[in-house]
Order: sequence, then structure tokens, then C-alpha cells
Amino acid sequence: MEKLLKNLTETRDFIFSKSQILPKLAIVFGSGLSSEELLDAIEAKIEYKHIPHFPVSTVDNHKGELVIGKRNGKGIYIFSGRFHYYEGYSAQEITYPVRLLQFINTPDLILTNASGGINPEFNAGDIILIKDHINMIPDHPLRGKNPETFGTRFPDMSNAYCLELRKQIKSVANYLNYSLKEGVYLALQGPSLETPAEYSMIYRMGADLIGMSTVFETIAAVHGGMKVAGFSVVSNECYPPERIKKTTHEDVVKVVSRSEHKLMELLGKWVDNYL
Repeated sequence: MEKLLKNLTETRDFIFSKSQILPKLAIVFGSGLSSEELLDAIEAKIEYKHIPHFPVSTVDNHKGELVIGKRNGKGIYIFSGRFHYYEGYSAQEITYPVRLLQFINTPDLILTNASGGINPEFNAGDIILIKDHINMIPDHPLRGKNPETFGTRFPDMSNAYCLELRKQIKSVANYLNYSLKEGVYLALQGPSLETPAEYSMIYRMGADLIGMSTVFETIAAVHGGMKVAGFSVVSNECYPPERIKKTTHEDVVKVVSRSEHKLMELLGKWVDNYL
């Protein structure tokens, strides 16, 4: 715990040396999502490799940089790219940015990802508001000695994806005349995409979406008292089996990128009205 706090102090001091902005909101952008159109002023861009104690994203189309800026005078941290279990990182390493946000008292976190659509009513390009998750990755960010500085040993996860934030976001979607569906996100370790049999299993488990991220960040954020909202952009259709098509990472990024502007408009309006 002492080492973690020491590392966080060094990371905080480095970031504060680059920007005086103290945002109330942080956003993590996943595959194919790295737009800065959300911001009207940018104060700093810092590559992860230059931030003390930060992991480095190794996935194509994850820029691997922290952007610090404002929208209508409201400070925002944008993490352009994240870290994954399949890259070889532990759950604690993956959630280091979340611990940093808690250390500097950033209260709200928006998570985004690309996902496979398990719900037959979901189509490629749909933006889905995450209402709950199922963690099937064989690790956990709270495994080991509990960092009491951040939260209790056994945090309650019954409102992991904050109902208050979801209501606000759905209100904005209605205003924009967007049809915003909600779904349950299930995370597996990857990096291979799932087989048809696995997609069928996931459907029977009650999930609407399948991906390889997000859940660790949500768990750590809730543990530390943050409010979390999550978005999945459906990159490919996975159920029933006859909808499955051979999919590459390039295909995922291409589909998700087409939905980027719509997601940015939704997030921007939410920031304008509620942050």
C-alpha cells in the first residue's frame, strides 16, 4: 500500500506539472474511439509512456495518451486508449489510472468500449448504455490486501453503473431523439474472439454484449466511491449463429469509428447539462 501511494503521488505531481485543471470527469475511450471533438480547449497531451508508473497500451488504435482539456469551462480528463488483461497486465496495473483519479478526487468516470452484440436486437454500430456487467476474466482488481485508503473490503456492486447517471444520459438521448438501448456487458480475457458455441453460452448467461475490458475499471471505481457510466458500441453481431461473420480488429475499428460522432454528441450534451 505504501508503494502504491508513493507511485500515485509521483504520477499526480507529474500530471499537475503539466496542467492546472482539476476535472470532475474522466472518460476512457476504447477501440476506435479517440475523438477530441468533445473538448473546446486542450491544455495538455501526455503520452502514457512519459507518465510515471503508467502502463503502456500495446493495441493498435489505442493512442495511449492522456488529454487534459475543457468543454464550456468544465475540466475533463480523456484517456485515449486503455490496458487489457490479454496484454499481460494484472488487474491492479489495468486499474492504476482509476486509482489515480480517486487519489486526485475525480468523482465521475465514463467508460467506453467496442463489443460484440449478443442480444439479437442489437445491430453493428448501435450505441448501448451499460446497465450491469458479468466478470469472466480470471483476475480481480481487489484481489490481495485491501487498500483501505480507497474503500471497504467488500464493496457493494448493486448499482455499479450509476442509476442517476444513466437516467441523465437517457434524458439527453431522448432530447437528441436517439434510440438508446441498455444492456449487460460480459467480459472475457481475450484476445481471441469467441467461438459460436461460446457466443451461445454467453447469450444463455444473460449477457447482451461481449468484450475484453471495462469491468476491472468499474470495480475499482466503485470500490473508491466514484460514479460510473459505461457505453458499448456494437462492432459485430454475434448471436444467433447465422449472424456471425468473420471479424478482424480492423473491421471492429471501422464500424466503431462510424458511431463516434453520435457518441461524442451524446456525451457533450450530457456534460453541458449535468456536469
